[in-house]
Amino acid sequence: MMTRVFSGIKPTGHLTLGNYLGAMRRWATVDQYRADALFCIVDLHALTVDHDPARVRRLSRQAATLLLASGLDPQRCTVFVQSHVDEHARLSYLLECVATDGEMRRMIQYKEKAAREQRRGGSVRLSLLTYPVLMAADILAYGTDEVPVGNDQTQHVELARDLAVRFNQRYGHTFVVPRATSPAVAARVMNLQDPGSKMGKSDDTGPGIVYLLDEPDVVRKKVMRAVTDSGSEVVYDRESRPGLANLLEILAACTGGDPEELAGSYDGYGALKRDTADAVIEVLRPLRERHQELCADPGYLEGVLREGAERARGMARPTVDAAYRAIGLLPAEEVVAAAR
Repeated sequence: MMTRVFSGIKPTGHLTLGNYLGAMRRWATVDQYRADALFCIVDLHALTVDHDPARVRRLSRQAATLLLASGLDPQRCTVFVQSHVDEHARLSYLLECVATDGEMRRMIQYKEKAAREQRRGGSVRLSLLTYPVLMAADILAYGTDEVPVGNDQTQHVELARDLAVRFNQRYGHTFVVPRATSPAVAARVMNLQDPGSKMGKSDDTGPGIVYLLDEPDVVRKKVMRAVTDSGSEVVYDRESRPGLANLLEILAACTGGDPEELAGSYDGYGALKRDTADAVIEVLRPLRERHQELCADPGYLEGVLREGAERARGMARPTVDAAYRAIGLLPAEEVVAAAR
């Protein structure tokens, strides 16, 4: 039986070079071939903070299109939208009945995001506190074996493991206990203007963020203006020269090279930036071209998402129905049968 892998992408901003080099490229070139893989637009997670409904819909469609443009093949993997499969929400409530308030409040991302909302003068939504349980439901509904995540999400996979074990112990074996994996080949892409921060998708105007749909001249301008460090020698040192290291890592990820070896090929920053810009543009070119083709045929995307949701539903429903029975809920079919 093939290993089952689940990965999700949240439609809270335009997807970036960091999303592609750090995750999407591996999904397309490795995970969909080696595993029974599900790739999900986790749109329910986008509702945990203040949002524009039309923008969430638009970004969900764009993210799905870019996943297909990156090389995901719906004949090999399952591509779908989270809110199209009711089992996510059904299971999330059951897991809330197993999780504790203390566990939720210890989540690092909750503390950081709640503090950010309070600084803005906004109120913190309850869903921001409980969304790690929804993430656990996303994973556990499918009998997931592996969840490829970055370091910032490892704590959430640990919660999913804890909830699966606790549920199994209390109510009988129901869930596969998943494990987090950190693929060695995934690139860690940092902000070109702030190399101490990840290249995230939440800042839609950031000059340090390369978006997958940026025009080539925009990509070149952003890379050429990337922050470097004091000193003129080109060396690979993430600790003392983070801006330079980031450029070398991006170039290495795009060309299949080694950052340390590449550093020895350059006498100055100008040539390194030009080559990095060229490499990024070339890596994104086929993705942007395929995205254009897919946008010209919206019916294709709708068909992929419809079929993906049907397939995902078929995988998740038996597990979630089993969890409902195990925790003590009366199966609806029994009531219907008795009425007859």
